[in-house]
Amino acid sequence: MTLANRILTGDRRALARLITIVENQPTEAIPNLQLLYPHTGKALVIGITGPPGSGKSTLVDKLAKKLRQQKKTVGIIAVDPTSPFTGGAILGDRIRMQDLATDPGVYIRSMGTRGSLGGLAKAAHSAIEILDAAGMDYVFVETVGVGQSEVDIVGIADTTMVTLVPGLGDDIQTIKAGVLEIADIFVVNKADRPGADQVKMQLEMMLDLNTKEIKWRPPVLPTVANAGEGIADLLQGIKKHYRYLHDSGELRARRKARYKAEIMAIVEEGLRDRLLTFWAGEGKINTVVEEVIAQEKDPYTAAFELLGPFLAK
Repeated sequence: MTLANRILTGDRRALARLITIVENQPTEAIPNLQLLYPHTGKALVIGITGPPGSGKSTLVDKLAKKLRQQKKTVGIIAVDPTSPFTGGAILGDRIRMQDLATDPGVYIRSMGTRGSLGGLAKAAHSAIEILDAAGMDYVFVETVGVGQSEVDIVGIADTTMVTLVPGLGDDIQTIKAGVLEIADIFVVNKADRPGADQVKMQLEMMLDLNTKEIKWRPPVLPTVANAGEGIADLLQGIKKHYRYLHDSGELRARRKARYKAEIMAIVEEGLRDRLLTFWAGEGKINTVVEEVIAQEKDPYTAAFELLGPFLAK
């Protein structure tokens, strides 16, 4: 029996094994991903990003527990930074969510970024599809949380939450052009701390300054995740946003854009691998690199020379 078939029967070991293959030998995972694809498209994918220390993991933990009370199944992909020196990752979110680890209706997977920018692991999209096919009602994707580069999440999530906390001050203005503009929902976590009202006010003012016609105004929701406060309202906000996506047709538009980007990424990677294999076999790439180093050619001329045989066709 294939890993895909085992996953469809509820085999958690097969689920873990296929995600590992996606991370380490992605081409080997393709046949199983192809088998799983007809079973995808049912899960609501929720991305959560924001600065380190804003309580993203705790929010995901509390939301998952609330959904389990409603008999919903939950997949969690927690992305952690990878060391540039060892290639390892801390992968601490699984430890922070250990109460959920034994729940048969929850699957938690920590993934390292492995050099990918934008706060996501390269294999995250495939992992989402695997969890979707495995029958998860909700899939949460928690990004690394390092600031303005955390915008890739909007490309894979149906709903994107941006989490902020009191004490950021002018940092809200600093990251406004990046992370803040991708939010479908703002969460002001640790709202029991001084300054929470000011953060909420700053966010509301920023939204008021948006002169573009918008069909969805992101709500600004206060929470105290450690105490479980505001979690029910946040879950209602997520469900309200899903209804908007569904009724407006935006859900289909977002997923269309997501799959277009995925197809193009697969095409680009496939072409890159084939070109590099061809040039390596011909020994051509090493030759032109040596010519560039010797300043006999500039990089543009070298690149166009390598592409020449393909462009001519």
